[in-house]
Amino acid sequence: MRSSTAVTCSAFFLALLFGTGPASLLAGQTDPAAISPATLPDTPAPSLEAAAAGPAIAQDASPTAATLPDAASVMQQQTPNPPSSPSPNSSSSTQAAPQSTPENDKDKSAQKTDDKGKVAGTSNDRLFYTLPNFLTLQQTGKLPPLTAGQKFKVVALGNFDRVQYPWWGLLAAISQADDGDPAYGQGWIAYAKRYGTTVGDSSVENFMVGAVFPSILHQDPRFYQSSQGGFVHRAGYAISRIVVTRTDSGRPQFNYSEIFGAAVAAAISTYTYHPRSTYLSTPSNPHLFIPSERTLSNTISTWGTQIALDTTTILIKEFWPDIHRKLSHKSGQGAAGSPGPGGD
Repeated sequence: MRSSTAVTCSAFFLALLFGTGPASLLAGQTDPAAISPATLPDTPAPSLEAAAAGPAIAQDASPTAATLPDAASVMQQQTPNPPSSPSPNSSSSTQAAPQSTPENDKDKSAQKTDDKGKVAGTSNDRLFYTLPNFLTLQQTGKLPPLTAGQKFKVVALGNFDRVQYPWWGLLAAISQADDGDPAYGQGWIAYAKRYGTTVGDSSVENFMVGAVFPSILHQDPRFYQSSQGGFVHRAGYAISRIVVTRTDSGRPQFNYSEIFGAAVAAAISTYTYHPRSTYLSTPSNPHLFIPSERTLSNTISTWGTQIALDTTTILIKEFWPDIHRKLSHKSGQGAAGSPGPGGD
């Protein structure tokens, strides 16, 4: 009798501890999953007095199946609720990464182009990878105007670039071979004079056309490549830049800086350091008379030559990106077609 009472009390306390009905425990049908430690309900610990009270107390205190907590309900109460799905507003707010647009890419490209040159708003390009081409811009948006100081600085950087000195030497050698400025004669001294004359002609013309007159007249000395249309259209555009340019505010205007700047440069070079009339001693004529080059006709001829050279230079500047791409493409094809270290 005491053993049966102990079994009954044990079954009752197991029912309280593991949340299983007493009928199922007494019948031996206890669910192993129902006695998992994770599903223990918060019930007070059993006292020893209740265990010794006998079967009457156990029967009076035995709760019915309806009043005992069910294991499934306990598991549902302890199972955390799944996170709620974010609302459309919150999902849209989390997508904070902006998407790039063609306009932004173009602005970034223009900004990178602006930062290339040593002077803001200029480039660091070189014709045929050698000759300075700092006042030429390709596919750029509206840029701020150059100040007078910036115009003089960028012209000075291009005029006194290290590549210019051997270039001037080549031009002086061609002039001597053609017997240009015959009053200088021949020989190394004559070559030195022609070299100095070449440096003077180039420097005076560059500063007059690119810095002095653009600063006085508020014109933009930069050349903006077209890169649109066919050859005839682009060539016509480049040639027209000799007589049409932009003001500092971006409006088209007659290119006074080119036309009058080149004329003043020709007058300065002709009437200052070019040779006067002189006599030369040659094997055939010891008193060969050489007329002076300081004449109006020579000034006009020099002016026309400068305009023609500037026109040719602008044409080269317009098509230089195409030439550059073709040269790079051929170079890339040659590198790709060359056999590797293990090739035949």
